[in-house]
Amino acid sequence: MPVDETRTLSPEPSTAQQPATTEKTRTATPAKQTAPYSVWLVRLMVVGLVLAALNLRPAITSLGPLLAEVRQGLGMSGTVAGLLTSVPSVCFAIFGIMAPRLARRFGPATIVCAGMAAIGLGLFLRPFAGGTAGFLAASALALVGIAVSNILLPAIVKQWFPDRVSTMTGLYSMALAIGTSLAALSTVPLTKALGGSWQTGLAVWGVLAVLALCVWLPLAVRHGRDRRAAGTRAQKETPDVEALESAAEAPARTAAPALSMARSRTAWALACFFGLQATAAYITMGWMPQIFRDAGISAGTSGILLALTMAMGIPLAFVIPRVATRLTNQGPVVLVLGLCGLTGYAGLFLAPAGGAWAWALLLGISNCSFPLALTMIGLRAKTHAGVVKLSAFAQSIGYLISIPGPLLIGMLHDATGGWGVPIALMATLMVPQMVVGVLAGRNRTVETEAAA
Repeated sequence: MPVDETRTLSPEPSTAQQPATTEKTRTATPAKQTAPYSVWLVRLMVVGLVLAALNLRPAITSLGPLLAEVRQGLGMSGTVAGLLTSVPSVCFAIFGIMAPRLARRFGPATIVCAGMAAIGLGLFLRPFAGGTAGFLAASALALVGIAVSNILLPAIVKQWFPDRVSTMTGLYSMALAIGTSLAALSTVPLTKALGGSWQTGLAVWGVLAVLALCVWLPLAVRHGRDRRAAGTRAQKETPDVEALESAAEAPARTAAPALSMARSRTAWALACFFGLQATAAYITMGWMPQIFRDAGISAGTSGILLALTMAMGIPLAFVIPRVATRLTNQGPVVLVLGLCGLTGYAGLFLAPAGGAWAWALLLGISNCSFPLALTMIGLRAKTHAGVVKLSAFAQSIGYLISIPGPLLIGMLHDATGGWGVPIALMATLMVPQMVVGVLAGRNRTVETEAAA
């Protein structure tokens, strides 16, 4: 591990902070076990984080620009298409809950590796699965891989880079934004270049998952080897050493059951904020190209507008986490992003074609609530274990909250024959998002609330 990380993870001399010292010592164990190859392993982990993040959105944003062709090819109604845009939230909510348990059983690197394999397989299969049911099932497979990776990446950053949480969160948030905007921008041109078939245009994004898999496979193999070696060493330790380790870990084991996310107001506020920003994001990714196309804008330009919206996360993914970590309260950042969203929705309602570029830009800024939410997950917990629990809780509950949004937008569009009412609903949801975001941004941690 790098020198700064090793220094941060070394035990503190003060006995008054023994629980924190225990957590740091426990977090540092992989670094000590992997000292001979720590430099290249950490560099490989950085590459792995970037490639994993690049794969977390193309399954979704590649569909938006081709949604009309997919609906025509599979005979989908607006309601079924709305269900399709809600599938990500369903998978993230259900399988995100399982991620911490799977990570404890097999290790986070192994689970992320399996996630990349699921993404690639799902993306290759879904255009050729045959019928709406097959398309939905293969999409769900890819989204399961995205779900578990979504949950574990913040925890991996907290564990591997405790001194650089904001930097590494910004790096993989930027990579996520690049993958999101790249899929939105390139899907239509790629489809035309590959013969005009929407099936090929969607399947090509599975190649990106294969690249990520090539990096995560050695990480997973190395992690599995280290776990087996650690188990063998533990069996050979003397009783005195085992007793010391048991005593050192006793405070963490004692405190763990008390850390209940369901009893934390901060955890609930963060979960609601995450859910409402996810609702806005998936409505934008799933429906905004269609809104622009129905306003008379071409499919290619609509994809570019969506790409612009997603691309705003590239520079802001670095700026927002850095600003957020320097503030004791992140509420002002929440309010600025929310106001940008309200302005963008107002413009989309009044003049969708006339000011399309401005509305896409404003909604892109508003969608940067995602890296802000990830940053707040790291700030609202003191320990790696706390971040894992908070990440799983906030994202799983949050994605449950976001499930009805995209489906409701499709139903309202079918019922009214236009986009006025759906856009009004989007703007309305921005208000509670700002409220709970301010509550989640208060300077407190889930451990402090549990102790109180």
